[in-house]
Amino acid sequence: MNITKKDIDNLNAVLTVEISKSDYAPQVEKVLTNYRKNANIPGFRKGQIPMGMVKKQFGKAVLVEEVNKLLQDKLHKYLTEEKLDILGNPLPKNETAIDWDADDFAFEFELGLAPDFKVDLQKKATTHYKIVADKKMIDNQVKTIRKQYGKLISKKEVAKDDEITGTFTSEAKQINKKTTFATDVIKGKKQLDAILGAKVGEVLTLKTKGLFHDDHDHQRYLGVSHDDAHGLDIEVQFAVAEINTRELAEMNQELFDKLFGKDVVTSEKELKEKIKEDAERQFVQQSDQKLLNDVVETLISNTKFELPSDFLKRWIKSTGESKYTEEEANAEYTRSEKGLRYQLIEGKLRDENEALQITFDELKAYTQGMIKNQMAQYGHLNPTDDEVEGIVARIMGNEEEVRRLTEQLNTQKLLQFFKEHAKLKTKEVTYDEFIKEAYA
Repeated sequence: MNITKKDIDNLNAVLTVEISKSDYAPQVEKVLTNYRKNANIPGFRKGQIPMGMVKKQFGKAVLVEEVNKLLQDKLHKYLTEEKLDILGNPLPKNETAIDWDADDFAFEFELGLAPDFKVDLQKKATTHYKIVADKKMIDNQVKTIRKQYGKLISKKEVAKDDEITGTFTSEAKQINKKTTFATDVIKGKKQLDAILGAKVGEVLTLKTKGLFHDDHDHQRYLGVSHDDAHGLDIEVQFAVAEINTRELAEMNQELFDKLFGKDVVTSEKELKEKIKEDAERQFVQQSDQKLLNDVVETLISNTKFELPSDFLKRWIKSTGESKYTEEEANAEYTRSEKGLRYQLIEGKLRDENEALQITFDELKAYTQGMIKNQMAQYGHLNPTDDEVEGIVARIMGNEEEVRRLTEQLNTQKLLQFFKEHAKLKTKEVTYDEFIKEAYA
């Protein structure tokens, strides 16, 4: 057996696998001998079938099967030993031209080779947002808390900031929804003017277009579907059943203790500091996810290399349960090219940086930490080592769970790696500014 590689260019090659009769004949003979021992053919006793008849009936099929087994085995071994970094799988080039009546065979395979490139994490800066809780956000949160723990006072007439309970109805959209909302969710000036001053028992006619600040509130308050919620433009009736105002809770120790436990917070200043601290801790996750996405996009845009695109399109066309047409294969390649580029970039980073490798002990420690956090959320603050180890063992025995946890740890390691090695520029923003700037 002989295997040779001919480079077409830096990204494409042809592999030729030559198989001679001496490579496959002993195994073919062995299989046919077993067939002779076990085959049932009318007119012959089991094991007494002439070998000539066995070869005539089964010889070609066994030959093809054994040669293909040998071919795949040697091909895989060659690619592994030569450490060829290929994309997709080898594509048979001359399989329809193989003469199975011959003694020797030569199989050709097209290879798509991974490109050689460098990843420069310092080439272009990526914005790392530091989201801060500003005074407006903190004050609004304080007001929300005071409302939540305040006292409801019944009223007869709607005024600004009141809460209204009633029923929205519409025959056109089959709406019949009892709901409660505050006046501050109303966007349209005409609608708000119609609501302010309304009394218990009145039935108001309101336009839904621009009724709420967010179209999704049509789902919440009117009970329509998600599709109907967007751009809903009908008239609805609203029967006012109850009007309440909230007397804000006093800023005292009783309120602080309800929120955080006894004497954890002892003043309004400390309350605001705690709100700021908790809010900014939650913002870190959003900022990190944005950073990860942006660094990935920056790397894809700024790491230039060619791909064996024609080969990959042919490979895509030949794979899958249902064969692609040439047009479909081209479209699929276009859709997947960006993802492939990042796979190559990430793979190179992992190969060149030990910090991105994952060991079994790291995965186990990560799983232990996740379990302890989950147990703490349910009030189990001090689990024994045996309890944790038992759960870890069950999880690590589940292939799907191990894959999911590995992906999570991979992401965590990549994020930390980018924070330490990528060119970043920190920008401090409020949450509203972050949403507006980052997702506009």
